[in-house]
Amino acid sequence: MEHYLNYIDGEWCDAPNSLVVINPGTAEAYATIAEANIQDADRAMTAARRCVDEGVLTAVRPALRTTLMLKAAELIREIADEGALISCLENGKTLLDAKDEFLEAARYFEYYAGMADKLEGKSIPLGIDYIDFTQYVPFGVSVQIVPWNFPVSICARSLAPALAAGNSVVIKSPEVSPLAMTLLIEAIDKAGFPNGAINLLCGQGSVVGDHLVRHQEVDQIVFTGSVATGQMILKNTAKRATPSVMELGGKSAAIALQDANLDVLLNSVKVGIFFNAGQVCSAMSRLLIHTERYEEIKAALVNMAESLTIGKGEDKADITPLISLEQKNQVLTMIEQARKDGATIVTGGSAPDLPGYFVAPTIIEATPSMQISQQEIFGPVLVITPFETEQEAISIANGTDFGLVSGVFGGSLNQTLRIAQQLRGGQVFINEWFAGGVETPFGGVGLSGFGREKGQEAIYSYVHTRNIAIRLEMDSSQ
Repeated sequence: MEHYLNYIDGEWCDAPNSLVVINPGTAEAYATIAEANIQDADRAMTAARRCVDEGVLTAVRPALRTTLMLKAAELIREIADEGALISCLENGKTLLDAKDEFLEAARYFEYYAGMADKLEGKSIPLGIDYIDFTQYVPFGVSVQIVPWNFPVSICARSLAPALAAGNSVVIKSPEVSPLAMTLLIEAIDKAGFPNGAINLLCGQGSVVGDHLVRHQEVDQIVFTGSVATGQMILKNTAKRATPSVMELGGKSAAIALQDANLDVLLNSVKVGIFFNAGQVCSAMSRLLIHTERYEEIKAALVNMAESLTIGKGEDKADITPLISLEQKNQVLTMIEQARKDGATIVTGGSAPDLPGYFVAPTIIEATPSMQISQQEIFGPVLVITPFETEQEAISIANGTDFGLVSGVFGGSLNQTLRIAQQLRGGQVFINEWFAGGVETPFGGVGLSGFGREKGQEAIYSYVHTRNIAIRLEMDSSQ
């Protein structure tokens, strides 16, 4: 098996111990990676701090940072095919989806390259005897903890704006899916960023991740992952009031109105909940259907779900494996609990007889108060619920502790927009789930977290505002 390394202060480094990475499509060991320890984390933080204290990145003219980032984007595109194969085998997704991750990563670097030289402050009028202005100042050392579902694109999503703003970064990759990220960082490193500006560690979250977020040198934390882990991080960093960006998942609902286009809706459901086996923070995990269309849409959903192929990513299957045996068992446990709570399993609900960590595409009828309607599943499971009135649909959609994304499907722009403006969350899709892209701000409220990634708004999560006020000496003779 191939062995992968960590990247610290411009060098690829091994470690005494290794982590085994499993191919979720076969449940067999695929590769190993050096298991970073506390000493490795300290070295990475020291390198990142030196980079900040010596002003290595901030001394680089913003226009040069733009050049470095555009070069990184070019190099990422060059390794997209090679990286996609690794991602497919370690993560389970299809080759096409894995390649799209690398291309999206390149797009993040292109997008934020265009902002590196546009972080402009303001001049504030205080009168003729004052000059007052603001500057956007990088936080310093940004610790970024990346999840396993889209490690390449989510890494780039945070890394690119952090570098554009002049921060140094220490990245903690996910233990179960860290390999493709090493190719990403290798490509970015070749662009010419200074040593210490980018560091990549793969270690146990409970050890290395916990140490990094508590570290005395950390100036900012970016975390994407579970609510429980995010809450633990916030609790541990409260003493130092470390600025943070938290993306903690969701239980997102789409509303299908009486005049929803069935084909448009089905296409969005297929992508919204069954893409990447439902392992998407912003997945369409609930679908609220008007009673007049409920039976029609339910039947169409069942036909669509039962037509999907199940298999390994390299086989171009519609339903690819879950990331691990633990994740598979968690999804099956939640489905069984829904059955015990009185929900109806319309289709699916079981694991096919295949090697690897698969769960069949599942549709469940449930009431809004049931656990399956309230808790994130992170699997290919769609919960459907009927509604009668517009306000009832809005109430059900907003009736969880989460608030990441929502969606509305219908033929009236006035009605869909009216509903969209009443939905709780950071992003609302109308007539296409996952509409938008790198350019559109993304983030949540409530237990979905806070702060924004993507779009121009995201870069301001990586800087703080400094105000400078100058009292001029006036000539008393005038």
